Amino acid sequence: MSRVCQLTGKKANNAYAISHSHIRTKKLQEANLQWKRVWWAEGKRWVRLRLSTKAIKTLERKGLSAMAKEAGIDLNKF
Repeated sequence: MSRVCQLTGKKANNAYAISHSHIRTKKLQEANLQWKRVWWAEGKRWVRLRLSTKAIKTLERKGLSAMAKEAGIDLNKF
């Protein structure tokens, strides 16, 4: 599975690592992704998702159904 948040779509960012002598080398800034089991009330079951930590915080505020609807995700497939 690719390293992409399933609700927000966050993924890696291309950046430069700059040394003390100012030599620039390319690096990837990966998203902080975690596997999370979330209770889906309407489906009456647990759903296992790969979420960024920012999405987990937003999920507590908005709820799973609202975030899935915004992202256009069908939770029956998970």
